[in-house]
Amino acid sequence: MPEPVVSSGGSIEALIDAPKAAYYTPAEVARHNTTDDLWVSWLGTVYNLTPIAKQFQDDTRLLPLRRNAGRDISHWFDASTGDLRQRIDPATGLRVPVCPDGVPPHVPDVTQPATDWTWDVAVPWWRDTSTAVGKLSRRTRHVRIVNTLTQDVTVLEVCAEEPVTAIVGRYLQYNKHAKGYVWKYLGRVLDMAGTLEQNGIPDEADEMDKVGMNEHEWMVSLFLYFSDDLTVA
Repeated sequence: MPEPVVSSGGSIEALIDAPKAAYYTPAEVARHNTTDDLWVSWLGTVYNLTPIAKQFQDDTRLLPLRRNAGRDISHWFDASTGDLRQRIDPATGLRVPVCPDGVPPHVPDVTQPATDWTWDVAVPWWRDTSTAVGKLSRRTRHVRIVNTLTQDVTVLEVCAEEPVTAIVGRYLQYNKHAKGYVWKYLGRVLDMAGTLEQNGIPDEADEMDKVGMNEHEWMVSLFLYFSDDLTVA
C-alpha cells in the first residue's frame, strides 16, 4: 500500500498536528452564538469575543454583539483601516462611529459628539488581535469521504483554502484512525499538503448550479484505503 504523499516533507501525522492557521466555515462560526461562547467574524478573520461578552454581560452595550453572535459583522468596519466605520454627524459636523446595530462596548456615546472623543479603552476589542482564532473561509465545498474498508460514507463541509490534512483533521471525529489511511481521488494518491484545487479537484459548484444539477449528483468523492497501520490515531 503506498504511503500518503506530503509535498512539504515529513509525515502526514506531523503535518496534521503542526500549528497552522485554521479556517472556519460560516456554519462553524454560527455554532458559537451565546454569551458564554460568542464568536463573530469580520474582514475575513474569526474572533472569540467570549471574554468581552462576560465582561459586559449586564451592560446594554453588549446587545449589538449578542444579536450578531455567530455572524459576520464586516459591515461595521472600514476595510482600509480595520476600525469601526465613521460618519460625519449632521448636527455638529464631527466625525463619529457608525453603529448600525447599536453602540457596542468600548465606544463612547455617539449621540453627544465631542471634538475630543476617543475609544473608552486604549485597545478596544476590535483591535485586540489576541481574540483571533482563525480565518473565515471565503468559499466552502462539500466532499464525500468513502472508507473502502468499512464502506462508511461521510459528507463534510470543508474550506476551499485548507489542505487535505485539514480535511483529515475534520474527519477524525468520525474515524480516529483517519491519519492511518491512504487518501485517493480517482485512483490517484493525494498530496496531503495541497488543497483540493491544488490536487486537481476543481470546485465546479457554480457550473453545476447553472445546469440545475443537485449537489449530491456531482459531489467530489475522496476514497480512503486501509494502510495496515491502525496504531496511528
